[in-house]
Amino acid sequence: MNSDDLGCFVHIADATSLSGAARATGTSKSSLSRALLRLENIIGAKLFERSPQALRLTEAGRMLLPYARRVMDDLNEAKAALDNVTGQPRGVLRINAAMTFALGLVAPMLPDFLKRFPEIHVHFDTENRFVDIAREDVDVAIRIGTMPNSDLIACKLGQIALWPCASPAYLAQRGAPDTPADLASHVLFGWTAQPAIWRFQDMQKREHSVSVPDGSVVPEPAVLQVLLEHGAGIGRLPDFLARPAIERGTLIRLLPTFTTETVEAHAVYAAHRSLSSRIRVFIDALRAHLSQNSE
Repeated sequence: MNSDDLGCFVHIADATSLSGAARATGTSKSSLSRALLRLENIIGAKLFERSPQALRLTEAGRMLLPYARRVMDDLNEAKAALDNVTGQPRGVLRINAAMTFALGLVAPMLPDFLKRFPEIHVHFDTENRFVDIAREDVDVAIRIGTMPNSDLIACKLGQIALWPCASPAYLAQRGAPDTPADLASHVLFGWTAQPAIWRFQDMQKREHSVSVPDGSVVPEPAVLQVLLEHGAGIGRLPDFLARPAIERGTLIRLLPTFTTETVEAHAVYAAHRSLSSRIRVFIDALRAHLSQNSE
């Protein structure tokens, strides 16, 4: 029984379709179909029931799936152990990050990283969707904010400050705020439709808060940046995204003498997978990059 065919079976079961498994693995549907057929011929039973909506596991498929997962987990553990013994990170590194953090946080450090580790090949998924790291082919994901309790292991990368920014054109028309309270008279953009409060701390450690009124919502910071650069109003951007725009002169950081809120960035991987050397060196490089570009 071929371990590659078992892996294809697990991916098809997780995706409940050949097309979904093909997207998740970067493998053609025909290759997955042939792998499934070989496995069914060896077992002597159908593993899926076909329907127009999805593939459903047969009784034989349901019995095989936990054993197939165990085999694939054991192989991943063995590969990780060998990586650590040889000391040379190699192989495919599958990364997942939302578009903003892919563009502003991960992509800038990848060229140097790949030069340092030429035997690592990156597969970079930037889809803004929920990714089940434990079940999908993702080695490490970048997550922002408080981490919920789960079976995932989260390595803290650092703090990301949220800077209020606006374009020179907007400020020339509306004036720049001198205090957080002045923001109330401006056009503010939020990240969610829920009521939000922007918090600040002055140099005397006094707290200031501003309620963001119901208005325009742009949940993707990379998109919000474009709106702000074109004079739409004021919004908060992650520091790593705002800094290059400020250096170019397309945005101005507001209230720079006030300390703003921060969020935590984490690199996350599944607990049932060993921390292979390629994941470890990637996390170390990303942590160093974030530290170099923080306030």
